[in-house]
Amino acid sequence: MTHYDYDMAVIGAGAAGLTVTAGAAQAGAKTLLIEKEPVLGGDCLHYGCVPSKTLIKTAHVYQQMKNATRFGLPEVSVPQVDFGQIRDRIQRVIADIQPHDSPERFCQLGAEVAFGRAEFLDQHQVRIEGSSGQSRKVSAKTWVLATGSTAAVPKVPGLSDTPYLTNREIFSLDKLPSSLVIIGGGPIAIEMAQAFARLGSQVQVIQRSEQILSREDPDMAGMVQALLAQEGVTFHLGTQLIQTRDLGQTREVVFKDSTGQETSVQGHALLVALGRKAGVDGLGLENAGVDCHPKGIPVDSRLRTSQKHIYACGDATGTYQFTHAAGYEGGVVVTNAVFHLPRKTDYTWMPACTYTDPEFASLGLNETQAGKQGHEYTVWTEAFADNDRSLAEEEREGKIKLLLDKKNKPLGVQIVGPQAGELLSEWVSVLNANLKLSTMASSVHPYPTLAEINKKVAGKYLSERIFSDRVKKTLRFFFGFKGRACGLVSEED
Repeated sequence: MTHYDYDMAVIGAGAAGLTVTAGAAQAGAKTLLIEKEPVLGGDCLHYGCVPSKTLIKTAHVYQQMKNATRFGLPEVSVPQVDFGQIRDRIQRVIADIQPHDSPERFCQLGAEVAFGRAEFLDQHQVRIEGSSGQSRKVSAKTWVLATGSTAAVPKVPGLSDTPYLTNREIFSLDKLPSSLVIIGGGPIAIEMAQAFARLGSQVQVIQRSEQILSREDPDMAGMVQALLAQEGVTFHLGTQLIQTRDLGQTREVVFKDSTGQETSVQGHALLVALGRKAGVDGLGLENAGVDCHPKGIPVDSRLRTSQKHIYACGDATGTYQFTHAAGYEGGVVVTNAVFHLPRKTDYTWMPACTYTDPEFASLGLNETQAGKQGHEYTVWTEAFADNDRSLAEEEREGKIKLLLDKKNKPLGVQIVGPQAGELLSEWVSVLNANLKLSTMASSVHPYPTLAEINKKVAGKYLSERIFSDRVKKTLRFFFGFKGRACGLVSEED
């Protein structure tokens, strides 16, 4: 029997890698975790979810301060932002979370942690290059690739000579840029556009497609865009990048607009937010016989690569690049690789959320996707303007949209509105449990809450069936109901 140094080795200490490491070590497998960065936690903790949501919250509070009169308060003279203080708060929040993702915690769970860059030498062995220049070779029976992703940088003439920011730099600026140009119109780009605009930057967004959040339905994405435009964000849609220039104090982006006319914009800072690419460079996957495509590492439904003892999960696969998806996939790997129980991934009800204000959360199929897949569907909506709690909190914008197939089973839910991500969690539970819409509609929700909108949209579909003409005729026949009573009766009458 071949001897290996470890039962399992994991490359990458983000959400996916940490999930696998914790599961494998606690199950009794001799486990090695390898991370190229000097700290654990991955992009999510240090350059993604945590710092971005911290920044977004700060920008939200600042926006409320500027709009105190909306809440019946005196107008407030708001001082300019000191981004250094915001940066320090972001670092404090990261530091508060870091102990949960510390080497000490995973060592206590029974894993070994090694820092350095890993490169496969063959199908079971890698070389780890430490920051000090020292290297060692280790072998494992099973490997897990959880190397995450990095910002995708387009090949635009002049960009390599133009200073630009990505998610790795944007949260550690010394000062707020007076103007910011953002290339990209996806979730990261749009979240940062609103946050920096609220804090005082003049923000312009350059997007290739004809709408922001291009994977979403136009009506829902359009609501988000309209609200950001009201807050001062300028959008250039349907563009084609030509080049960028470093003008010293400012950065210039030259592009063709939607009419084909060449134009340019300038900003004191340039953020490139054109999506993500899988972090597979330097892994030596070819030495291990692992197939790799430009978008990531292809895997089967059990997250096995072309080498069945090597798994891949999280952003490295190039599919669902969410932290919660990475954690889910890490659990699937543990089930298959550690417990040897066959478990397949199921992304039917994988939630997603863009943390603008209002938030944009989605689950299942939207109209665009349902149409492409050939589904016959109906759409049911409920507006936040009809929700009492929304009115009380001056959060009047947005709606929930429920898609039902021809058998009246849910295909998907999209929500643009206050705390949409939180509201979507009820649908996550209901749809994963395969509960009926009648269960949602008949459940008592506390009043007044935003969550009542979930109950109401489910009830709207059911009420049309319950109060149909056929039902009313049946009730009239059996019970002698006299029909509708119309008009107002005054005291004089």
